[in-house]
Amino acid sequence: MANIMWVEDQLHWVTKFKSVLEQADLNDMGAEGGNQVQVFKFAEAARQHIAQAQQAPDIAILDANMNGNDQAGFSVSRALHKKWPQLPVIYLSEHSGTGIEQQAFEETGAQDFIAKHQQNIEEVLCWRIRKALKNAQQANGKTSGALAADILESGNLTIDTQTWNVYWHGERLMNPANARRPLPPTPRKILRYLVEASPSPLTTLQIVEKLDADPERFSAANYRQHIRTLRQSIEQAAEAKSESSFIDLCKAGKGITTFGDDGAYCWIKE
Repeated sequence: MANIMWVEDQLHWVTKFKSVLEQADLNDMGAEGGNQVQVFKFAEAARQHIAQAQQAPDIAILDANMNGNDQAGFSVSRALHKKWPQLPVIYLSEHSGTGIEQQAFEETGAQDFIAKHQQNIEEVLCWRIRKALKNAQQANGKTSGALAADILESGNLTIDTQTWNVYWHGERLMNPANARRPLPPTPRKILRYLVEASPSPLTTLQIVEKLDADPERFSAANYRQHIRTLRQSIEQAAEAKSESSFIDLCKAGKGITTFGDDGAYCWIKE
């Protein structure tokens, strides 16, 4: 049985999906039915519920744009992750392929973004919820399938390669420009690639290849900015845990270091 929190302002979508979600097998156990789906029509009501709730749902499904407000769903996501940082959040939206989807992934730590208007949407919604729940269970060590290989460690740095969450001394890395938001995906990916390549450096071209990015749009300046974001984020986590300065560590040739004159960087275990 799964406990689902759903924030959706349009009644016809609730009518279309609520009974499907209640009856679906969302845990790969072969047993259908029994899921609890709690629906909120307004973002404010959802945030009030989150503030008062004693127990987290298993997963949250959010509409992005509600009542004409593009930020409504994001405000609920921030409230959820402030109280339950590991909670899987997916969006069910009519704004797939837009800047709203980009913002959902880069700024709110969304696990998925599902377009409402697509073929077999009921089946798509259920299997993608099932996958998000499975990933969350593995990350929390609740299933025998949780593998040590899903965790990448280097000194005091830990990267969960299933959820892409990154920790420094156990403190989750957040966006240095807004500590309530997760670190964006691209810096997290770059950090993983640096750790996996350590102690060898990675040039801009090598990072472009690993990210499968457009070499005409991803430049050395972009790489440098992502490195700056990573250093600031880890520094922020170090301060939160009252640990030594990460910036000073980098200046001493450890952590994320500059390599040579060709815009390369490498990870050196402290």
